[in-house]
Amino acid sequence: MRVVDLRGGGCGSAQGAPFLNRLRRAQGQLTGVIAMIEAGRDCKDVVTQLAAVSKALDRAGFKIVASGMRQCMTNTDENQAPMTEEELEKLFLALA
Repeated sequence: MRVVDLRGGGCGSAQGAPFLNRLRRAQGQLTGVIAMIEAGRDCKDVVTQLAAVSKALDRAGFKIVASGMRQCMTNTDENQAPMTEEELEKLFLALA
């Protein structure tokens, strides 16, 4: 299994801030959904907010995959072979 370090030049850097912000936003939305359920809010409202959480997580996932692809494409590590088309496809399908 290929490991992509998303901390350096990716997740942990200024470039990583956009999807970290998305994940934090989704975390806050999920906390809100839980509070809505505990308060007995209308099912339609809960599902609407849950859909927003799901969309936020999807977007963060796509950003992470894109960052990983960028890192793999520019990787100068001679000990690690470039990702195959099959590996890239599997990453994208994991989010589908």
